[in-house]
Amino acid sequence: MKKDFYEILGISKNADAAEIKKAYRKSALKYHPDKNPGDKEAEENFKLAAEAYEVLSDPNKKAKYDQYGHQAFDGSGGFGGGHGGMNMDDIFSQFGDIFGGGFGGFGGGGGGPRRAKGSNLRIKVKLTLEEIANGVEKKVKVKRKVQAKGVTYKTCSTCNGQGQVMRVTNTILGRMQSASTCPTCGGSGQILDKRPAEADAQGMVQEDETVSIKIPAGVVDGMQLKVSNKGNDAPGNSIPGDLIVAIEELEHEFLKREGENVHFDLYISFPEAVLGVSKDIEAINGKVRIKLEEGIQSGKILRLKGKGIPSINGYGNGDLLVHVNVWTPKTLNKEQKQFFENALNDEHFVPSPEKSEKSFFEKVKDMFS
Repeated sequence: MKKDFYEILGISKNADAAEIKKAYRKSALKYHPDKNPGDKEAEENFKLAAEAYEVLSDPNKKAKYDQYGHQAFDGSGGFGGGHGGMNMDDIFSQFGDIFGGGFGGFGGGGGGPRRAKGSNLRIKVKLTLEEIANGVEKKVKVKRKVQAKGVTYKTCSTCNGQGQVMRVTNTILGRMQSASTCPTCGGSGQILDKRPAEADAQGMVQEDETVSIKIPAGVVDGMQLKVSNKGNDAPGNSIPGDLIVAIEELEHEFLKREGENVHFDLYISFPEAVLGVSKDIEAINGKVRIKLEEGIQSGKILRLKGKGIPSINGYGNGDLLVHVNVWTPKTLNKEQKQFFENALNDEHFVPSPEKSEKSFFEKVKDMFS
């Protein structure tokens, strides 16, 4: 069972943003790898604190966590919510402002060289309604920049491998010393030494790679998922960028999605409406048989519980809403026309809605409530 985020940081649920930040800094400094070399338990606690801070420092994520606990971030298919995909570079690149200049070595803004991060790549993945409802694993081919084989780097002579250059300026308060990122190596402490002929000026080449993407059920059109470390490399001892996956939902032939609910228009004939009938209708994972009662009215909405789209946050499935439409024939033969003319004044054909029958506007209101 996962440990409570508030317990990890040692704070109450009423803690404000400043208290959360202070508690995280205290915990991160306590379990920092530089202070606990080779201590796996300290490293795990360091990652847990980062995970807790990532959620509790974001008002929207915090609200979800307060209401649903860890379940709010489960089932996301490795795209967030757990520290399993986090490494030290991710933590320091995300929360570097928390540490200030106290520590270095992981890109946290300290006195040593920092590891550069490669640029992100973006792709679009098209999904059918069935794939969205069930979740799917997609294999996509991406062109990534990677370091060429045989490329070597050497220590930057401008900063002597420190990644920073010191400047001394005279002010009215005296001589002031400040550090800034090395303009030659960009803070990495290394510059290109040797590169093969096929590599670019930074020692990089472009390669095709097939990436497997696990897409959780319930994603929506326009949502973006992140696959860590599958973007471009950067020169030297760098961290790869990320692959950003944008979801595009393909239109279904018969079903219309509305959030987690799905709508289906069912057209029946006048005789079917009068006599009642069983019908096979389209659902997400195949056909479903429903029974229509005798005398069913046009505009009736039948709700099939749990036959819609799963909630991406794990709150259950939406419903399938079947909208009944009675089809009025446009052409009749002489005999059929005579039948309806005889029925014009028949009491059984005179509209007589029951009080329990809801109006169109009431049905719409119920549907969206």
